[in-house]
Amino acid sequence: MTFPRLRQLVIASETTDTIDTLKNVFGLDAPFPDPGVAEFGLVNGVFAIGDQFLEVVVPTVETAPAARFMARSGPGGYMAIFEVEDLAATRARVDRLGIRRVWDIDLEDIAASHLHPADLGGAIVSVDQPKPAGEWRWGGPDWRQRSAVGRLVGAELTSPDPVRLMARWASALGAAGSGNALKMDDGDIVFSKGEAERLVAFDLSLPDADRVLAQAREAGLEVDGRSVWVAGVEMRLG
Repeated sequence: MTFPRLRQLVIASETTDTIDTLKNVFGLDAPFPDPGVAEFGLVNGVFAIGDQFLEVVVPTVETAPAARFMARSGPGGYMAIFEVEDLAATRARVDRLGIRRVWDIDLEDIAASHLHPADLGGAIVSVDQPKPAGEWRWGGPDWRQRSAVGRLVGAELTSPDPVRLMARWASALGAAGSGNALKMDDGDIVFSKGEAERLVAFDLSLPDADRVLAQAREAGLEVDGRSVWVAGVEMRLG
């Protein structure tokens, strides 16, 4: 296992119906509602897919950061969470780079820092070190029993200057870039040209993608080829 690892991707939505949509259309098990997100003015649902996670957050107050995000640009990709091997070293690196940490937590089983999206661009980035490696408090105590077969295999961000955006993410994460992507064991984080800095697409590998696409059409979701749009995010099925 090499680090950093892509462990969790997050959608900000205006409604908890998005949680039900992911469960029913994508064939996922019951989500974990993390009471800790109330600190951020949110309710959520966290789905386990393999040893990775797909989360939907929904604001409960207008002052929540996720509510302000959606007021600017609508529902969509909100956050990417990476497992790192040495959080102390990662914190020291981002501090040297002048990247602000907007939230830190240090618990017995996990420590994490959220990095200021204004300093990185595209989305909130969280760097997390579970103890032991591979565990994941945010998925709930029984996430292994609720885990669906599959994997998160990448994500895509757009920017008017994708080269600069990728360089910022690479520096913060200590990740290697090649072409227009950060290369990780779990997949690529791709940076493409676009009008705004935004996390626009999640790549998933699921065992019955054709069934997911059929159910998405039945549910009235936008489907194009192997992609399904959910709350402003293109969910691309490998």
